[in-house]
Amino acid sequence: MLRIWGRRSSANVQKVLWLVGELALPHEHIPAGGDVGGLDTPAFRAMNPHGKVPVIQDGAVVVWESHAILRYLAAAHGGDRFWPADPAARAPIDGWMDWAQTALQPAFLSGVFWGWYRTPQAQRDEAAVARALEQTAHCLTLVDAQLADRPFVVDETLSLADIAIGAHLYRYFELEIDRPALPRLEAWYGRLTARPAYREHVMVPFGELKGKRAF
Repeated sequence: MLRIWGRRSSANVQKVLWLVGELALPHEHIPAGGDVGGLDTPAFRAMNPHGKVPVIQDGAVVVWESHAILRYLAAAHGGDRFWPADPAARAPIDGWMDWAQTALQPAFLSGVFWGWYRTPQAQRDEAAVARALEQTAHCLTLVDAQLADRPFVVDETLSLADIAIGAHLYRYFELEIDRPALPRLEAWYGRLTARPAYREHVMVPFGELKGKRAF
């Protein structure tokens, strides 16, 4: 059976669990990281020498890093459903996935969620948070424009691009922050929240993380 290590309140773990839910894959979730710990044990480090979650084990195959896991699971278990075999069809999905990890995630997850929500007020760098909010708004404005003529980020159906980006939207819309009016983004978010796997694995309360800097 597929085994998944990580904490359910981790955005990167949520990406993996969301896809697993979409694929309806039987799996065992093993809490790791955060208050549970376990990332520095020899057994865990043998799977991921970097000591971070998520990590999966699928039979004899071990994969770490969330987007590598997404690509593996989609290729191994999803056929062409979320990540097509055709390189031309796959390229825009990969582009948005990499952009999510190198542009959106540093702006929102690191800059806003960590810099504001997960940092005690007395320790916050308010100027850095303000810049991160601007960068996040810019990133999501680009997604809003991309959605002008399609229901999902790349095409007519959900792909790994939607998962890489959309896993952050629950927190984005739940936080008490200023947000620009982005009607297409909001409509897309509505389509995501209608999916059972998204509701189960992404719309997870995160109050225990407020003011808490530890992984």
